[in-house]
Amino acid sequence: MKLRGFRLGLVLPAAITAAFWLAAPPEFRSSAALAAPSADPWLRWRTADENNPAEIDFAAWDDLLQRFLTPSAAGINLFRYGAVAAADRAILDGMVAKLAALPISTYSRARQLAYWINLYNALTVKVVLDNSRDGLAASILDIDISPGFFSNGPWDKKLLRIEGEAISLNDIEHRILRPLWRDPRIHYALNCASLGCPNLGATAYRAKGMEARLDAAARAFINHPRGVRFENGDLVVSSIYDWFIEDFGGGNAGVLTHLKRYAAPALAEELTRHGRLDRSSYDWRLNGG
Repeated sequence: MKLRGFRLGLVLPAAITAAFWLAAPPEFRSSAALAAPSADPWLRWRTADENNPAEIDFAAWDDLLQRFLTPSAAGINLFRYGAVAAADRAILDGMVAKLAALPISTYSRARQLAYWINLYNALTVKVVLDNSRDGLAASILDIDISPGFFSNGPWDKKLLRIEGEAISLNDIEHRILRPLWRDPRIHYALNCASLGCPNLGATAYRAKGMEARLDAAARAFINHPRGVRFENGDLVVSSIYDWFIEDFGGGNAGVLTHLKRYAAPALAEELTRHGRLDRSSYDWRLNGG
């Protein structure tokens, strides 16, 4: 199995359609976190041209998001996969193909960041749609197209070629975005088609306004119960902070410092007073509306 793009072995084979809970040891590392992919830089994608003023056209992605993304009463953005017609799928397919055809290494670094984030999110939606002809999966974990006998989910399948390189969702997240930008807020911009994920953004990410957008995404997730909540005296946080703890300071103290930076004042006070991480949870049910 995979948890947001990594192998989980035989853990929780029957619980993938509901929130799961992991009791955390003193330094808040679960057994699942041991299988999380490290940020392994694909150095071939460090090349950029800061003198290139060209912008990337994400209008088609904006249009699809406007028409099919709906905020729920629970504060989670839901994608109406079942409402996407064949013509709309063709638009999505064409947009992904157009993005893949760009010589992205010739663009500025700021535009590359927006490119990889939007491509990841669009590819994830495309994967769900491409594997829903017999009905929507209950969870993206059920889309077993990754190579390997013990692999669940789509994250390791090479989905397209960019500048001659075969690319998977895991490549984008763990070999490009995480190691080459080293910004924990990127986790809040990526959506894995699950209720436990940070929200799929209502508009495409762009170089202009990126800092404010990432800050807003961090605040939205941390101040939502699926990101951080107190339950029966325990501090329960998203499993993202367990799986990728090295991106958030490498330990309990680092995660708490990160959370308090974006938490609303009352929550920040509670985090300071509590002073520890107790449990993590994640809801793998599909974010379908």
